[in-house]
Amino acid sequence: MPGPRHIAVIGGGPAGAFAAAELAAGGCAVTLLDEKLAWEKPCGGGLTPKTLARYPFLGQNGRPKKIVRKAVLRAANGSTVQLAFPDPFLIYSRYELNSLMLERAAHAGCELVRDHVAGIERTAAGWRLRGRGREYTADFLVIAAGVRASFAGPIGPQQPGDLGCAVGYYLPRTQDHLEVHFLRRLHGYFWIFPRTDHVSIGLCGKYLAEPAARMRQRLERYMEERGISRAGAEFYAHLLPALAPGSSWSRSCAGEGWAAVGDAAGLVDPITGEGIYYALRSAEELAACCLEGCPQQYPARLRAACGMELELAARLAERFYHDTFLGGRICTRMVQFARYSPLFYRLVLDLFAGRQPYGGLKERVFSGLNTGLREIAVSMLRGSRLTTDEHG
Repeated sequence: MPGPRHIAVIGGGPAGAFAAAELAAGGCAVTLLDEKLAWEKPCGGGLTPKTLARYPFLGQNGRPKKIVRKAVLRAANGSTVQLAFPDPFLIYSRYELNSLMLERAAHAGCELVRDHVAGIERTAAGWRLRGRGREYTADFLVIAAGVRASFAGPIGPQQPGDLGCAVGYYLPRTQDHLEVHFLRRLHGYFWIFPRTDHVSIGLCGKYLAEPAARMRQRLERYMEERGISRAGAEFYAHLLPALAPGSSWSRSCAGEGWAAVGDAAGLVDPITGEGIYYALRSAEELAACCLEGCPQQYPARLRAACGMELELAARLAERFYHDTFLGGRICTRMVQFARYSPLFYRLVLDLFAGRQPYGGLKERVFSGLNTGLREIAVSMLRGSRLTTDEHG
């Protein structure tokens, strides 16, 4: 069965641009529409070793990027552990990352149009899209415009309970390591992400549990406690998917003549906030289905590729941030155990890198628990924690 031949992609972020590039390279006529095209997004741009291994072009280019080899994790009780990554993370500004992805799409033959899509209408032949002063037609629609309700089209807006919120500041300073701090009574975390010429610092959490205004107040208090000045800083706030258990596939990611990818399909890890890997993975699967003439298989193939993992993450997120293990919060115990145990240190490294799936996490934790607790006991009896070199 022939697949769609004239495709409109709404949204020029990594998911939309990658889908457009793959579809255009496969011979489809593709028009990508975005009101900004390449733009800056404050809380994204981090690429895990898992992402770089599957999509090596993201590291093999001349675009400015920050190479990060170390991280500091801090628990709410003040415990810290320093991580040294065997394979580095890369952190782009989102402007640079989006520019890279859009250039690949254009090189593959995609038409890039800077326009605001104000209306979407179903027709007998497919779709009619209304821009500012022009209309566009297509026989298949790819929705890649994130959680912006005005672009939701046939999906409908995401529900507040399925949203997260990130607030933060750009700071005119530099550092070489990234930081993640878990705070009391927060379903989320504080972060510092270094970029090439500044750092992005902020908080993310569930939207209903922590409205943006309250999150900003909490962030500013924490920055003051840490002695981090806001002088010269620029504030930002951003909505992102954070699907609740049961929501991942109750909202359809596709229908007759259309499909959603990336944030528009809710494909963000609700524990870590990682979204770029899932954006690219969904774009890859959708393009393959369309080029093979079976776009109706996209939901099943997407679920097999990464949906089941995200469904499990949605079920685990509440436990990770709020439940206890051996008398302490799970996220606190994770930091403490990694501080004293080489076995748990390697586990945390694999979680950060994206190499440890949630599906096998419980088995790995409990199979190594006795060994890990012995390592912790020995380290604590010695009165010292292991250094990063000793862990490695």
